[in-house]
Amino acid sequence: MSQSDKTFSAACPLPIGQYPHAVMAHGGGGRLMQQLLELLVRPALDNPWLEQRHDSAVLDCGGTRLAFTTDAYVVKPLQFPGGDIGKLAACGTLNDLAMSGAKPLFLSAALVIEEGFPFDTLRTVLDSLNAAVKAAGAAVVTGDTKVVENGKGDGLYITTSGIGLVEHGLSIGPAAIRPGDAVLVSGDIGRHGVAILSARESLGFATTVESDCADLSGLVGELIAAGIEIRCLRDLTRGGLASAVLELARDAKLDMELIEGAVPVCEEVRAACEILGYDPLYVANEGRMVLFVPQEQAEATLGLLRGHPLGRDAARIGSVIQAGAGRVSLRNAYGGQRILDLLSGEQLPRIC
Repeated sequence: MSQSDKTFSAACPLPIGQYPHAVMAHGGGGRLMQQLLELLVRPALDNPWLEQRHDSAVLDCGGTRLAFTTDAYVVKPLQFPGGDIGKLAACGTLNDLAMSGAKPLFLSAALVIEEGFPFDTLRTVLDSLNAAVKAAGAAVVTGDTKVVENGKGDGLYITTSGIGLVEHGLSIGPAAIRPGDAVLVSGDIGRHGVAILSARESLGFATTVESDCADLSGLVGELIAAGIEIRCLRDLTRGGLASAVLELARDAKLDMELIEGAVPVCEEVRAACEILGYDPLYVANEGRMVLFVPQEQAEATLGLLRGHPLGRDAARIGSVIQAGAGRVSLRNAYGGQRILDLLSGEQLPRIC
């Protein structure tokens, strides 16, 4: 294969070490995306802040610690049970700040609008975005708007960036995870992905499940205020619970074990995944996070989580075992184990 023939493909991803020439339009949220980041993006932009490998970068600005993050939102359809692209863009960025334990302060919003997009829909989306940001005690203070030709923009894309204040002394991130730590999840998984599936008319699939799209910054703030020594947090967006834990295990160079029966999945989500052939462990969420806390604080953390509306179905789902290659195993009710891996591509494109 010549260099010019090398492309990323969800069906046949390049092995680590080969350099990509092109990226498919719907790049994956799993192994394919990791290859793109590790082979091209990170080497091109290399700096110590990127090496934090977290949802937001924590920056020391004259003795004040700030968290900074950015993300682009391309969900299809733009409106879905439980939310729309505006709420999604707000909560996604607020949650990325929350994963560093930051109090959200300011957001930006950049809109790429396709010519002919309805004004009423745009107003609804912007109202949703603003309501979620204001509810978090933050504000959208700057932005940009571009209009592209009809047929070139898929309706609407939104990119949001956020700045938050880190007022605690914790260093929350992959580097803080330790062997013996408990692995918790803040609630049942897979709701957002199934809600998107149900809204796609071409799939002919109906369900009453709504997206879990929500801002987690208040919940994280309560945990920190209660003295929980949070090691690491990660929101479970594209790629779901399994991908998030796999990425953290790799970055921390630690082996972990998850207990299959302990992972909360509601019956409607489980049934939908069985019918459509999806694994709920890899289905996207927009209001759930995985938490790593010291073993001795696991029960106290669960109690605090379950006392909050966004954490009432929280559960302990595993443990950090030992230093290693970053392997994650899943143990079933019969004691059998299987090794989890990143998906080659993405179970469902245009999810967030």
